[in-house]
Parts: sequence; structure tokens; C-alpha cells
Amino acid sequence: MVELYKILTLISVLAYWLIIAGITTRIVYKRRSIGVSLAWMMLIYVVPIIGILLYFMVGEMNLGKKRAVRAKEMYAPYRQWFSRLFTIQQYRPHNLSDYAVTISHLCEKRLGIPTLSNNQLTLKSSTDVILSTLIQDIQQAQTSIHMEFYIWHPGGLADHVAEALIQAAQRGIVVRILLDAAGSRTFFNSKWPKRMRLAGINLISALSVSPFRMFFRRLDLRLHRKIVVIDNQIGYTGSMNLVDPKIFNKSAGVGEWIDVMVRITGSSVPVLNCILAWDWETETDQRMLPEQPKCQPHEEKPSDMIQVIPSGPGMPEDMIQQVLLLSIYQAKQSITITSPYFVPSENLLFALTAASLRGVEVNLIIPDKNDSLMVEWASRSFFGELLNAGVNIHRFQGGLLHTKSVVIDLHHSLIGTVNLDMRSLWLNFEVTLSVENLEFTQSLSEVQHQYMANSIKMDAREWRKRPLFKRLVEQFFYLFSPLL
Repeated sequence: MVELYKILTLISVLAYWLIIAGITTRIVYKRRSIGVSLAWMMLIYVVPIIGILLYFMVGEMNLGKKRAVRAKEMYAPYRQWFSRLFTIQQYRPHNLSDYAVTISHLCEKRLGIPTLSNNQLTLKSSTDVILSTLIQDIQQAQTSIHMEFYIWHPGGLADHVAEALIQAAQRGIVVRILLDAAGSRTFFNSKWPKRMRLAGINLISALSVSPFRMFFRRLDLRLHRKIVVIDNQIGYTGSMNLVDPKIFNKSAGVGEWIDVMVRITGSSVPVLNCILAWDWETETDQRMLPEQPKCQPHEEKPSDMIQVIPSGPGMPEDMIQQVLLLSIYQAKQSITITSPYFVPSENLLFALTAASLRGVEVNLIIPDKNDSLMVEWASRSFFGELLNAGVNIHRFQGGLLHTKSVVIDLHHSLIGTVNLDMRSLWLNFEVTLSVENLEFTQSLSEVQHQYMANSIKMDAREWRKRPLFKRLVEQFFYLFSPLL
């Protein structure tokens, strides 16, 4: 019996060693950033069994077999749809500025999506105005309303949006809504799904979460896009979920969420609709490719040129981070960034510090209080390096600043759903707009300056005086920052 136990022990140790060696080889083979690879290996070696289980569940971009097959089959028709955009009059690459032309070339090569002119953008920086304007557009819809959000939370003006959608469906408008299962869990447990479906609304839960699914698909893969398209003519995107901040997440103790959205009309709206259609088909296997933008005559001065940049599984890896890096390296005078969750990659951290050291004014605006304890502590671990390089860090006092925006030299801007953390940059389904319009960019800059006026600017000398125990906590969470 003793010999049997010895044999079983040896077999167990050998099996364990083979699993560890196999996962380590797999991590190295995937050729991710050094920080991500080291973080996973540290987790596996420090807490072996838990680390191995976590890697199997969330260590790789596993979309699930059915979705992977579906995405592969979808690629050709969507590629053809995007390729036809290069033939319309609104494709005017020779009119792009130096800031936008490199981003446009990158997106054309990697995504097959061009920058298009003949758009009209309106920046909405008040949540009441955003929801009220959205309700008005829903009430005037003629044919279709397509929506996708990470979070829909019942209550307040969000309920007024739901009522407007029900009324639209009852008068014959086709209404399709795609919501992330985890982010909108409270909504799916409320009265609204039943009411909507009874009214004829096609409401779908995306990326369902269950213990059974974790063996077939990565559980923390989330649909983080926020897109509304009405009649294929009016579009919305930005940082705001479909929530009333006066009601949403009050127990977190971080104040109201502060967001912006962009209302768009023009040639880029069908592009947003096509991205939404991609997500819809991935989840439902139902194709709803929209009509192409209508050709417009040449304009002497093209209006509001927009590059729509989607990212996520099934699309080129690291897409939005490459766009961010291009923008930062092109800056000559100033960079202003707002992000609720700031846990940058090594490349982004280097780009920001290098920009500051070469004389560019770099302003980073982040919330003073965060609803994610791990992210807050991990974020603090980068402050010292940024402050020493001369980066201005502004800690917003007026609530949870949720706006995701970048303004370069007051001439070029990026705005959308992407946080400056590895989850948004590498994992989630996201969308960003690269905007080539001076008036819009300066309006966004004014909003950013309002945030700064309601912030406390950090002092490098004071930061260096923080207690030792805080430094230790920061460094602990820094080790896991590539996984947050």
C-alpha cells in the first residue's frame, strides 16, 4: 500500500509539473507583452492551483467554438461591405491632416475601414441632455432603431427611454436591442424585458454568464460598446451606458457618473450600424447588414471626417492601442486624456512619459475615487513615474469621471468607449472615433478643461511623502496590472 501511495504521489507531481510546463510554454508561445506574460506566470507559480484554473478560464481570448466559426464565416461579407466604402464620394483621403492620415492608413490596412467625410457631430456632455435628445430621436424614428450597451440600469430617465422604445415598436418600428448579460444583469431581472418583448422589441442578452459556459468561453469577455443607430441616419456613441446617473450605482460612494456622447448624422452612421450588425450576428446568427452610405457630391471643404475604429475578438489585435500610440507620438504641443480606469500598458506608459520629457504638455484627468478597488491601487502605482516625467495628473472631484477622450494639440481627437487599461485595449468589444474636425475637437477640449477646473492637481513632492504601507499595496496590485 505504501508503494502504491508513492507511485500515485510521483504520478501526481509529474502530472502537475507537466501542466505547469505546458501552460508556461503556451504563455511564451502566445507572444503577448512581457508584463502580461510575467503576471500570468507569477500567478501560476505563487498560487498554483488557483492560477491554473484562472488561466484556463480567462487566460486566453476564447470566444467559444460556435462564435469562432460564425465570426470566420461572417468575415467575407462584412469585408466586402467595408470595401465598397472606398468607392463613394465621401472617401477623401487627400483632405486628411497630418494627424489623421497615419491613423487612416493604419485602419485601412488592418481593418479595411476608411475615413469618411460628410458627417455632422454634436458633443453632448450633460446626461440629462443626452437621454432627452435620444428620446426625441426615438420618437421621430421612421423605420428602425438599433441599440447596444454594456449596462442598462432601470430607473429615472432610462425608464423614459424604455417607454419611448415600446411606443416606437407599437407603431411598427423595428427595434433591436443587444445588451451585455453581465453589465445589464439588473435590467434583465426587472420588469422591462417582458414588457419590451410583448411590445415586439427584439431584445438579446449578449455573452451570457454561467458556470457551465466557463469551460467553453472566456467569462470576462464583455460587450463594452455603446452604440445607437436610428433609421441608419442618426448615430450615438461615447462613454455613457443607458443609465440615469442620479440613480445608478449610488451605493458605490463615488458620486454620479460623468459621461459624454456624440450624436452623428452623415456617412459614418451606417459604419456604426455595420459594427452593431456584426455583434448582432455573432450573438444571434441573424444577418442585418445595413444600406451603404449614400454618395454625396464633392465638397470643397469636407465636413467632420471620421474614422470609426472597432476592436475586440474577431478583429485585428491591439488596434486601438496602436491608434493611441500613433496619436501620442504625433503630438507637438499638448495631450489631454480622460479615463476612468487608468492601468496603462508598458508601451502607453512609455509614450506618455516620453511625450512629456520632449516638451509636450501632458494632462491626465482621472476620477479621485474609483468604483474598482484593484484598479484604483494599480493605477496609483504609475503616478510616481508619470509625475517625475512632468505629466500633470488631475484627480476629478465631481463624481466618477467616466468619459474616455483624447485631444492632441487642440486639433485632433479620439472619443469612444475605451478605457486606458488592458481589458479595454486587448479584450473587450469596443469602438472609438478618430475625429478630424477643429470645432468639435475644441468643444471636447473645453469639456476637458471644465473637468480640470473641478480637479485637484497632484504634486510630485507630496506624492513621494505617502506612507510606506500605501507604496506596498500599490506595488502588490501593480504586479497584476497587466491582467486588470
